Amino acid sequence: MVSAEFGSFGAAVRRWRDRVPPGSAGLAAAGRRRAAGLRREELALLAGISADYVTRLEQGRATHPSDQVVEALARALRLSAAERAHLFRLAGLAPPGPGTVPGTLTPGVHRLLQRLTGTPVAVFDAAWTLLLANPLYAALMGERPVWDGHGRNGAWWTFLGPPGRVRQGPEARRAMEAALVSDLRATAARYPADPRLGELVAELRAGSPRFAELWESGAVGRHEAARKTVDHPEVGPLTLDCDILTVAGDEVRLMVYTAEPGTPDADRLALLARAGPGAAPPGPTSANFGAAAIT
Repeated sequence: MVSAEFGSFGAAVRRWRDRVPPGSAGLAAAGRRRAAGLRREELALLAGISADYVTRLEQGRATHPSDQVVEALARALRLSAAERAHLFRLAGLAPPGPGTVPGTLTPGVHRLLQRLTGTPVAVFDAAWTLLLANPLYAALMGERPVWDGHGRNGAWWTFLGPPGRVRQGPEARRAMEAALVSDLRATAARYPADPRLGELVAELRAGSPRFAELWESGAVGRHEAARKTVDHPEVGPLTLDCDILTVAGDEVRLMVYTAEPGTPDADRLALLARAGPGAAPPGPTSANFGAAAIT
């Protein structure tokens, strides 16, 4: 049940922010704090938006947040399904229904990311929209601070975005593209009423001849484990194993990169982990979301 005290969008965000301990979100509670909850800057970090925008939302000076922003805030604030729906209504938006791709993360997934501090991990929904990435993934892949349109979607980055840091040969690239399109088609079949997914597919078909060709051909494939080389500007190339883990029942995918123990790649990954998030300079509005391309 949602209390009547959350009468405005800004008030709801502010009060729910106060109840989230920074430690539970994987943040160090450094310095003196007037409250036990998240600071605005910390909420902004977790949600992938600017601290100034969080301030304007809480003060009522920004009154029309997008559904993407509301969804990101709901995840960062650890809202229940009822609270999430209430936050959407306060923003003047219809809450996502049962026919849309789920965008929530269970507490267990959050805890998993907190424990895998030495492993680059990113979490995607069933449409390959980036939901959350730990700092090491962001440091490995680099920041891409895009909020407009489908800028956090891995399929969009793969077919319409600029090149990323992963080095791929033509054959591996073609196989990955076919698998991604096949996977996205299966998601579209499960969620035919999701308007955002429909818009994504339409934009990709219009903007990428390669995507349109694969979509219309009925290409079939799976995005499986692979060895990939990431060209990092500070620590050099890292050859890593990339595994895609599906969380049963939650419709989320975890992309996990690991290095073979005792190799120079493992040493470079450890060096990147010790360097911290600063090894990949954060963007102005997306400090917690790494590059979203499915590579």
